[in-house]
Amino acid sequence: MLLQRYRDSQRLNHWLIVLLFLCAGLSGLAFFHPSLYFLSNLFGGGPWTRVLHPYLGVGMVIAFAFLAVRMWRDNLWIGADTQWMRQSPAMITGAGKEGVQPAAKYNAGQKIVFWVMVVTLILLLVTGFMFWHAWFPEGNIMLRRIAVLLHSVSATILILTIIIHVYAAIWVKGSFRAMTRGTVTDTWAAHHHPLWHKEAKERPRA
Repeated sequence: MLLQRYRDSQRLNHWLIVLLFLCAGLSGLAFFHPSLYFLSNLFGGGPWTRVLHPYLGVGMVIAFAFLAVRMWRDNLWIGADTQWMRQSPAMITGAGKEGVQPAAKYNAGQKIVFWVMVVTLILLLVTGFMFWHAWFPEGNIMLRRIAVLLHSVSATILILTIIIHVYAAIWVKGSFRAMTRGTVTDTWAAHHHPLWHKEAKERPRA
């Protein structure tokens, strides 16, 4: 038996964010260090990369905002998340592999990833505007330098968070199909998200 986890519009939104993240990330890395400047060739060279990067970033933030509006309530912290965090070391080492993991639609780890993305994307948006020369050529040089530093730190945290997110999706067998087909198996839901599984089973069918 299969349970619907994501609607088509949510999955399309998610993959749009992935595409924009890759483009914004690679174009940003091109200016992060000289050794990575070759990445600018993916966007038509240095000048075009500099032009496109901020627009790709703004597009990613807007796309994520649509998804966040739908998901933020499901990512609020509950008592089961604290219990999940206590059990997480055993889950990672495999000692608690057979036990039921206390989680609603999203577990504590997924919620942390969600809120880290919210905070880092807000910081990237605000700091990016502070040194977007095409539209905001004037500004205090010291504030611009601070903005560049915060922008780089936020981008690094976001990239590492996404790497963890992707690894977890691959590591937890059966998770990836949720964002490719929109459904998960009944067994997967009962094991990894028992609270959501119970809610989904009790929900009246249309």
